[in-house]
Amino acid sequence: MVDRIQKIVTELPDLTDVTGVWAVADSRVAQGDAAFAADLGIALARKYGSSKQMWQYRSAFDHLLRLLATTAGPDNVIQALRLVSSAEVAGKKLDRYTASLLASGQEATHLAAAFTGRASEELRACLVQELILRGVAVEETPGIAGWATSPHWNHHPLGWLPRTLSELEASADLPSYSIHGSSHTMPYGPSESRELAVISGARVPSAEETTTRAVATAMSKAVANWAEESNGRIEARVFDLADPLDAASVPDALLMLGLECLHGAGKRAALSVAVHPPARAWQVLFAAASTGGAYNSGAYGAYGRLAAWQSLAALAGSPEGDPVDDVEARVRDCIWHGFSADTTWFERVAWDIGLAALAPGHRCLAVLAATDTD
Repeated sequence: MVDRIQKIVTELPDLTDVTGVWAVADSRVAQGDAAFAADLGIALARKYGSSKQMWQYRSAFDHLLRLLATTAGPDNVIQALRLVSSAEVAGKKLDRYTASLLASGQEATHLAAAFTGRASEELRACLVQELILRGVAVEETPGIAGWATSPHWNHHPLGWLPRTLSELEASADLPSYSIHGSSHTMPYGPSESRELAVISGARVPSAEETTTRAVATAMSKAVANWAEESNGRIEARVFDLADPLDAASVPDALLMLGLECLHGAGKRAALSVAVHPPARAWQVLFAAASTGGAYNSGAYGAYGRLAAWQSLAALAGSPEGDPVDDVEARVRDCIWHGFSADTTWFERVAWDIGLAALAPGHRCLAVLAATDTD
């Protein structure tokens, strides 16, 4: 086996097609030799792991990891964990990706190996959240419950999240993985209703912008990856209103706030505004955070869940650090609107988001818009 692995490692840079490497690994795993795939992945990483632009290495390594993580079976789980826990490949981004793969492709009881064997704390924290998103009762799962309920990881950023799903999260769009790729839905963009919102002409109270950098950053958490890792742009702003705003007048208010994303809307460009249930707002933010924009893969489920709640909390005006239960209560008390417009600001390719939250008391309107393109 060592000679076969060394031969593959040596010949890899000269290959114009790595499907032969895939086939060898597929065959060995099908025969019950998961260790071969892990050993090969570690050997490749040891030799070429610093060559990030070497497509042969990236393709071969990703296939080996997907093969182990998505092929059901306890030994495949153990070998996948050994692969990503090796010194040659370990890293937080890889941990997040691996947790998503494992939670999607393996039985929860088999994943207990991550909490008793070799796995980083980051991978464990992500895996707990990925399982929660898939409806697993982690507090009742043998081998996982002890770690998931332990207070020792409360300091971790993901420790802020609850260990059960909220009703708002019931519609989470999770990726479907296979050895050769993945797929997911996109609950935003031009496919939504494009009916022109009826502008009532009702009196809209005067507004004063109160956006701070900290608040704008918090509101943008779910879509930050679009701007940081792709071609996206974001507009996140908060306005205090002189008098309570009637929810039916939100379309009028959006047009008078001087939003860059709506420049020209209502006259030269169609504007569509619709009331959204809070769960819809969470779904849109989670999809943006977890799956990413045009040129990136997002934060995956665990950190996607965190970013969605952080954005939702800031949009709803919830104080930073509030427990998620308190955040959810305030989110439910807001009136949420989704909007889209045929303006030049929105790319109108596949990644467009417009959300507005009218706070309890109707004296504050928070707006988040994001767009990305390939």
